[in-house]
Parts: sequence; structure tokens; C-alpha cells
Amino acid sequence: MERWTPEGSGGRGGDRREGGGDEPPAVGGRPGGGSPLPQRLAVYFIYDLGLSGEGDPAPLLRPVLEAGIRAVQLRAKEVPDRVAYRVAVAVRDLTARFGALLIVNDRLDLALAAAADGVHLGQDDLPAEAARRLWPEGLLGVSVRTPVEARAAEAAGADYVGAGALRSTSTKPDSRVIGLEGLAAVVGATRLPVIAIGGITVDDLPALRRLGVAGVAVASAIARAADPRQAAAAFLRAWTC
Repeated sequence: MERWTPEGSGGRGGDRREGGGDEPPAVGGRPGGGSPLPQRLAVYFIYDLGLSGEGDPAPLLRPVLEAGIRAVQLRAKEVPDRVAYRVAVAVRDLTARFGALLIVNDRLDLALAAAADGVHLGQDDLPAEAARRLWPEGLLGVSVRTPVEARAAEAAGADYVGAGALRSTSTKPDSRVIGLEGLAAVVGATRLPVIAIGGITVDDLPALRRLGVAGVAVASAIARAADPRQAAAAFLRAWTC
């Protein structure tokens, strides 16, 4: 089975930094042209309202985008729909200015309402095949823990999988930990880009790259850092070293 490799990656999406280029970034579905999808997901920032609050996302998110992050997942659990929508629209505006992807966690309806680029679904959420049928042009990510789940996500039409947890985290303390061995099994089971998640630090990146993952998803290590811009830049530098 031929799987994703850094040298042979395809994908979707251009990268237009704020103030640069003549064409506006594509929003509201699979972007076309430019940087391959795995490059944009290399350091994938999770903007979690449980960490960042329900206010203006700009004070945290703008510096992270300025550091070079080009994929943001909005996680808006246990907040009223109107609050989630208001924040999602603000995050969409910011990500569009930087040519960054916006992917909404769990909520296909919110992703569509906010003109996001895609949705990320867990194993207990709307089935991936249903999301693909309802939104053929949207980016689709699926959380997996096992090779079987990874192959099922690929068959359902996912564009990437998020695999983990590498270790337990404060943001998702009930996550099942699969460690490096479990991540390796997922990487070997699918042709899709695999994004590692779960308590990941900058020091983990060399081992994860050797394992063959396409990128890492990070929440608290950036959001709770004293300087989120510097934290995001440190992850990006470590990934490209």
C-alpha cells in the first residue's frame, strides 16, 4: 500500500499571508492550488474555547497566525450555539486574512454556517461517510486510535486522520493513550496524512517525524504559553529542522 510521504504528498490549498497576493484565499471548502494539505497541517493549532474563553479570538489567534500557523481547528464544546457561531465567524475572518485553513471540531452545521474549510469528526460524532455525502467539497478529518479506524476513515473519504493520544492531556483527560507504538500502527495502515495529537511538546517532534506522521495538533502548549507567538514559531522551527 502506498501511503503519504513528505516527498510525495499531494493536497489542497494555497497560502496567502495577510496583505500579500492578488487572489483572496479560498474559504468554505477544499481550497485549491498552492501548498499541499500536509504542509499546512504540519503544526495544526487547536483553538479551544475551554482554554481561550468565549471572547475575541484575535489576541491569541492573530500572533499564532503571524508566526506561520496555517491550519486552525475550532473546538467549541459546551457553549451556546450563538456563542459558538459568533466565535467561529471571527476565527474564519482571521484565518482567511492569513490564507489559513479553518476546520471545525465535531460540528458540521457550524462549519457550514461559518464558511469553514472543513470539519473534524470523532468516532462518536456524525459518521464520516455521512459528512462526506453532505459536504463533498469540504475538508474532512477523522480522529482514530487504531489501524482499523484509520482504514475506515480513508474508505469514508477523509482527507486526513488525527491519531492519538500520544499522552494524556488536561484538555481531553479521558482520551485513550496509544503512544508512539499506536501512532506507528496507524501511520502504517493508511495512505492519508496522519496528524499526531495528545500532549505533544516541541521535544516530541523529531521522534514523531521519524515515525512518519505528517504533522502535529497542538492546543495548550501554544494557548497557555507565556508568549503564544514564540511557542507557535518554536513548533514550526522544530518541525522543519
